[in-house]
Amino acid sequence: MKFFKLVACVLLPLLILLIPTEIIPLSGITEIEKRVIAIFIFAALSWVLEPIPIYTTSLTIILLELVLLSNKALTFLKFEGEDYGKSIPYIDILHTFASPIIILFLGGFFLAMAATKYRLDQNLARVLLSPFGSSPKAVMFGVMLITAIFSMFMSNTATTAMMLSILTPVLALCKPDDKGKIGLLLSVPVAANIGGIGTPIGTPPNAVALKYLTGDDVISFGQWMSFAVPYVAVLLIIGWFILIFLYPIRTEQIKLDIKGQFLKNTKAYVVYATFIVTILLWLTDFIHGMNAYIVAMIPVTVFSISGIINKKDLQNISWDVLWLVSGGIALGLALDVTGLADRLISSISFENFPPLVIITAAALIAALMANFMSNTATANLLLPLIAVVGTTVASLTDLGGSQMVIIVTTIACSMGMALPISTPPNALAFGTGIITTKDMAKPGIVIATIGLLLSFALVAIMFLTGFFK
Repeated sequence: MKFFKLVACVLLPLLILLIPTEIIPLSGITEIEKRVIAIFIFAALSWVLEPIPIYTTSLTIILLELVLLSNKALTFLKFEGEDYGKSIPYIDILHTFASPIIILFLGGFFLAMAATKYRLDQNLARVLLSPFGSSPKAVMFGVMLITAIFSMFMSNTATTAMMLSILTPVLALCKPDDKGKIGLLLSVPVAANIGGIGTPIGTPPNAVALKYLTGDDVISFGQWMSFAVPYVAVLLIIGWFILIFLYPIRTEQIKLDIKGQFLKNTKAYVVYATFIVTILLWLTDFIHGMNAYIVAMIPVTVFSISGIINKKDLQNISWDVLWLVSGGIALGLALDVTGLADRLISSISFENFPPLVIITAAALIAALMANFMSNTATANLLLPLIAVVGTTVASLTDLGGSQMVIIVTTIACSMGMALPISTPPNALAFGTGIITTKDMAKPGIVIATIGLLLSFALVAIMFLTGFFK
């Protein structure tokens, strides 16, 4: 089956490469733009059908750009005339592996690994969950709150795995016919998906969005949290009510038994201090002047020098996520430098559509795609085009341009909650065998729909309060 999927992913782009540019229904298209279209279609099909791992698709994108689009392409594939001026410097393509976005995520991975290695995550969970007592509803809210907070600064996949392990003995105490345990179990992936929206490092789509929020549209780490955290808080409470309503808990008391103490040694203290300093620096960039990318190098350097993260630990970094993001950045680079993004946008009369229609359509497409494929892949495909729309459509630039439409689309990418394949947290929860796809789809669709409506309200408030420049 994968072989036939791979053939389909290769044949259509190959066909586009072979046909004359005159046949393509896009006025004035050039040879280099045609090659970008072929690479884009290959990426879209490969990320949807997954004949190869999604990170491998990203690596393939970078290779294809080097061979077909760069100024160091194969001799017989090089361009002449106008196209030569649009060829991409090969070093710019390779720089996507070391983009500031990649460094930001790397810093987040180092923080997460150190927190897990020195039990900071479990000990924080123990301390933070203890005030919620033994009431099932309160415990569920506590689990969701802690999961969301951890997901802002750690991989939501790692957070979900940790919180599910904490919940496992509790779920075993519930009666077999108690629907409440379905709600308890689903509270973890729901909170992880929502919590990731809270910071630029919470989920890959946020990091991809930052790539296009530059120049006059730049949004700092603290500014992102200023609007994202209130959004997360409201949607988290709504999600809690929905889960309680759909899956009422009949068990009278729930006791979470989380054992362990904070480690008290030199390296543990270094982890605690670095964690606090890094987050504080991220939140106060307007004071000290260092942006989030520079601050992200602090945990990487400190943990490496101190031996807290060693060579063996480096093997556990989610390099596939970093490569996946790199491929998306490279795809956006190709769309931008070759001028294809501008041509695609100019070929559609967006000026004839009201801004609300454009923003709504972008959000709905992103949310739909995110339910059937990786939310990172969705962001990689959509945001390069969305960014151009935001800067070229006059009716949108008057309302905040790229910032508004990118924020809404990015949030929509995190609304893939309906299916086990939508996000890794969903897959982990589904893997317990306690819930079915239907169990997940009911709250997932409702919460995602409310989340989209809430994102429209969010940007409206941001516009009225003068957030958008």
